[in-house]
Amino acid sequence: MTEVPSTITEHTVPPPPPGTFAPLRHSLFAVIWTATVLGNIGTFMRDVASAWLVTDISASPAAVAMIQAAGTLPIFLLAIPAGVLSDILDRRRFLIAIQIALAVVSSLLAALAWTGSVAVESLIVLTFLGGVGAALATPAWQAITPELVPRSDIKGAVALNSLGINIARSIGPALGGFLLAALGAATVYGIDVLTYLLVGGALLWWRRKADADDGLREQFGGALRAGLRYARASRDLHRILWRAVLFFAFASAVWALLPIVARQEIGGGPSFYGLMLGSVGAGAIAGAILLPGARARLGQDRLVLAASLVTAGSTALLALTNSEIVAIIATFVLGIAWIAMLTTLNSTMQAILPNWIRGRGLAIYLTAFNGAMAAGSLGWGFLAQEIGTDTTLLFAGVSLAVIAALAHRAPLPSGEGDLTPSLHWPEPAMAEPVAHDRGPVLIMVTYRIRQTDRIAFLTVLERLSEERRRDGAYAWGISEDAADPEHIVEWFFVESWAEHLRQHKRVSKADADIQAEARRFHQGAEPPLVQHFLAVSKPGRDVH
Repeated sequence: MTEVPSTITEHTVPPPPPGTFAPLRHSLFAVIWTATVLGNIGTFMRDVASAWLVTDISASPAAVAMIQAAGTLPIFLLAIPAGVLSDILDRRRFLIAIQIALAVVSSLLAALAWTGSVAVESLIVLTFLGGVGAALATPAWQAITPELVPRSDIKGAVALNSLGINIARSIGPALGGFLLAALGAATVYGIDVLTYLLVGGALLWWRRKADADDGLREQFGGALRAGLRYARASRDLHRILWRAVLFFAFASAVWALLPIVARQEIGGGPSFYGLMLGSVGAGAIAGAILLPGARARLGQDRLVLAASLVTAGSTALLALTNSEIVAIIATFVLGIAWIAMLTTLNSTMQAILPNWIRGRGLAIYLTAFNGAMAAGSLGWGFLAQEIGTDTTLLFAGVSLAVIAALAHRAPLPSGEGDLTPSLHWPEPAMAEPVAHDRGPVLIMVTYRIRQTDRIAFLTVLERLSEERRRDGAYAWGISEDAADPEHIVEWFFVESWAEHLRQHKRVSKADADIQAEARRFHQGAEPPLVQHFLAVSKPGRDVH
């Protein structure tokens, strides 16, 4: 009898995957996660107080919508710069500074509410400043997760972060509405100040190691340009952004007009408004639990269609009902659809982004998301002022259903490519060391292609051009030798030698497969010739 080697039996049973709450075993993550949940509860309480106060001051739907827009517009304006800052600054110190600034904003709100000096203008300005803090902090919060837990727990940590936000969304508005009715807006704002101090204390407790410097750290301007180049070149990113903009522009109607629905259409008080928002949060928690099964049954694109249609139906139902119970049910169902849409779009975006651009790519997504929300909120608010809240919500719901059916014809990207770095490019040959800031740099790849393969080869190169531009090229093209048409040169420019060295680290395994496909058309025993050309400065003049 042949004995089975022990090494085989050891690998036949894979270790069980880490549990959902496994990341909380790490004290650093547990402390910061708990503090951020409490901080988000305070933020939701503050937003409820501000949204309700403006209805006390003005009955105009446009004024209410401007408060909603003031909170989301900064993310549209600042998300991309914030994504760059989160990559080039010490994230812990950056987040601590933001918590202090947000505490000052809420302190000013508390002082105005305490003295009875609140005006629509001051609420809009301070809400906008609070939105600036949130815009600057969001990419950094997303970026620190891998620093708080080991690699095996990252997925669980991301899921817990989403769960924490929805816990805060379900508790914060309801608690804020209750405290607003019982103790007043100044108390609500004061509690929000304490939560920022709590989050700042948790970050101070974290002893973060300084980032290693490999000599290729990006500066703000270069990192910003690299992020914008990537966004301009990535077709998959374009498809996700368009779907997000179309959905959120129409779905923003319900968020912009919900305070008016609660107060004027249904006749509820601040506690009922908080209960409606809490119902959305509770629906989001339920949706997060149901989401894996729904995705398995429906698939990605049908799930997005279903979430859009349910959101449209909930919006229309709020327009047609005056019942508090029906409104609570509608907002609960809205929460289920909302989390399904947010999670699907966000996870798809994560799947198409390589690690080197993840923060900036997500910041671009946040820009599109919040830009659509801000513009939509203002538009729906002014429209409601002209034709009424119920008619506006009904029109938004019907329009969203039509848009969702049309957009379903353009599926989201699958995000199944292997985006880990391939590191297959050899180090470039240099006669002498090259300064990192020297540029621009021209890279030329020379192929010999048979005439019979020409069309197929050029088709592959067009696909390759997207990868070159995403990874740093600001210009790309194909040229042929006038004396020998089988002699074809692919060329592209990058702005500096350092940027080209970063390209070496950015090429993914999926991109390497496209490059290998192009090289299979090359004729000859030697591989295609790769050359690097540096800009030459005139005597007495440096070229950078």
